[in-house]
Amino acid sequence: MPLRWRIAALVAAATCAVAAAVGVMVHQASRDRELSQARDTARTTLDRAALVYARTGGVQGSGAVMDAPGIPDGLRRLVERRHQGTQFTNGPGGPAMWAARPAPDGHVLSVHIDMSTPMRDISALDGNIILAGLVTTAVVLPLGVVTAGRMSRRLRTAAATARRIAAGDLDARISAARRPHDEIAEISGAVDSMAAALQERLRGEQRFTADVAHELRTPLMGLVTSAELLPSGEAAGYVRDRVRVLSILVEDLLEISRLDAGAEEADLSPCPLGPVLEEAIARTGLSARLRTPASAREHHATVCTDPRRLERIVANLVVNAHRHGQEPVEVTVAEDGRTVTVRDHGSGYPDDLLEEGPQRFRTGVRERGRGHGLGLTIAVGQARVIGAALEFGNAPDGGAVATLRLPNGPARGPIHD
Repeated sequence: MPLRWRIAALVAAATCAVAAAVGVMVHQASRDRELSQARDTARTTLDRAALVYARTGGVQGSGAVMDAPGIPDGLRRLVERRHQGTQFTNGPGGPAMWAARPAPDGHVLSVHIDMSTPMRDISALDGNIILAGLVTTAVVLPLGVVTAGRMSRRLRTAAATARRIAAGDLDARISAARRPHDEIAEISGAVDSMAAALQERLRGEQRFTADVAHELRTPLMGLVTSAELLPSGEAAGYVRDRVRVLSILVEDLLEISRLDAGAEEADLSPCPLGPVLEEAIARTGLSARLRTPASAREHHATVCTDPRRLERIVANLVVNAHRHGQEPVEVTVAEDGRTVTVRDHGSGYPDDLLEEGPQRFRTGVRERGRGHGLGLTIAVGQARVIGAALEFGNAPDGGAVATLRLPNGPARGPIHD
């Protein structure tokens, strides 16, 4: 049950409980008061009748009756033991208060007071209490529902904002407008403070990455030139290879810093999907089987995208499949002509990548091979720029599957993380 209706149910239950408790107490107090008054009246009348009987030998006009037929059995047995007392009855004759005492010669002197009217008044009071409880519940319950609804909306807003922050929108805030100073406001403020601190820390990391990449670029160019001047040999080849890897890493860091800063903007144009994928596979220098449905080939399926960025995405996925998976690597275009999947036949993506997405400088479990973990991160960033969605999963029969869904129409402009 949603929190709103839980609070409303609690308010209704509390209101009904209070009304019932008050009703029971008022009913019991009223009944006890009526019975006490009737008992005192019966005793007084009985004592006065006893004095009249002692002086005159009769009870006419005293309000008492000698040997009345309707005396309750319990009260009659009490009188037979030479005691006097009172008893309330609610028999066929209606509610009544009896008082009796022994009289000379084995007679029983008794007083009968009809209590039909007081009991009807108490029943009417009970009905009014029930009606008042229902009216009170009918008034309080909507107020509780409205109050609980406001609280629920604020909590849902806080939860939605927290999910946006978790998804990467670090500019999202809960307390955009003035809020009441209560516990929910404290939670909202704490989430906003956490998002601000996280955003500042992330921006510091992004600035550091960009600064490092820019600072490394100049000496790296000199290192590349020096490596080319080395005489041919095994050692020189190893140095050139390492310099090439370092150069690729620096370029990837620069690309990520531009993506983080939102400086990348797609250059959209209609382009045939098949040739773009072929070019992307060719530029990797790796083997990959391209599968295009007959319908897409016949109609020369085109997409509105940035071909350079699309090539970059597919190339990174193919390289990742070869580096961390096993051949054969397959690039498949779906029947809709907008969905591209890249699949290998290795051990599949690790669970943390499927749950959290690609993380820079993390390549997953050891058996997935080596690498600096930037290829998939760049692919995800470039997919955002062209307005595409990039999802990662594992095939039921084994192997990692990356699915790229291109937009229907023109993609959006620059995407800011």
